[in-house]
Amino acid sequence: MNRKKRIVLLAALFLLTSAAAAYALRGEIVEVALYRSARMVNGVPAGWKIMRHSGTPVIRLEKFGDAYYVRLASDSRSGFGLEKEVSVDLKEYPYLNWTWTATRLPRGGDVRKSATDDQALQIYVVLPSTGFPETLNYPILTYVWDNEAPKGLITKSPKPLMKKIRYVVVRNKTDRLGTWYTEKRNVYEDFRKVFRDVDGGEPRGATHGLRFYINSQNTKSQAEGYIGEVYFSKS
Repeated sequence: MNRKKRIVLLAALFLLTSAAAAYALRGEIVEVALYRSARMVNGVPAGWKIMRHSGTPVIRLEKFGDAYYVRLASDSRSGFGLEKEVSVDLKEYPYLNWTWTATRLPRGGDVRKSATDDQALQIYVVLPSTGFPETLNYPILTYVWDNEAPKGLITKSPKPLMKKIRYVVVRNKTDRLGTWYTEKRNVYEDFRKVFRDVDGGEPRGATHGLRFYINSQNTKSQAEGYIGEVYFSKS
């Protein structure tokens, strides 16, 4: 990342962090990821757990000025994630806000095909399980930075046992690598639209957790991305 991009990154994350901190004091937001230091516990940011799928995870907390962000990188054999238990009433705090940038996309990654289902960045919102076995029945709404799939695409996971994982493609290869984007999604409305076939699109309760994920093992390539602050808000 060159010096100019670092300066822009610092400014963007500093402004977002300052504003979010003020809103948090007024009860307007629920913080999910606000890194106040580079402290890692057992190789992950404090308060998070690692989800190992394959290969060796590369997770770093990096700092520019007063702002921290998490860096995830995967190689031709790796897919992994970070998970945090987060209980949020989506009717009260329907909006998910975050900043992210991808610096390397998995070659040919395409969320529509099982053989190429690799993404540089995925943000999972996990809702309460709707059946048995519990582990296969968590409705998961996933916002992804894909490579080949078109922006705005809404689709189910291409893997047969993961049909309750639904994807919304937010960014893809048409977006500039290394550029930071600030996103805001109405998760409650997205869930109602995407999961109309599950309880009529109505969540069974508060969120179960939030996950960050990266993988490139299917395409035997590499991926890298960064995620800044993440929080739920009322508006």
